[in-house]
Amino acid sequence: MIAMTLSALVQKFFTEKLYTQMEASPHTITGYRDTFRLLLKFAGEKMGGYAD
Repeated sequence: MIAMTLSALVQKFFTEKLYTQMEASPHTITGYRDTFRLLLKFAGEKMGGYAD
């Protein structure tokens, strides 16, 4: 079994689910990507850790 990092899982979600299955536009995928980055950074700061 191969362990995947959170970033790898999120990227897999974007490429497989949004782009392939839902035929989302590149702008939509970029919006989701940026939102996740902001959310993870915020959560990391609130939990006392560092998320980049």
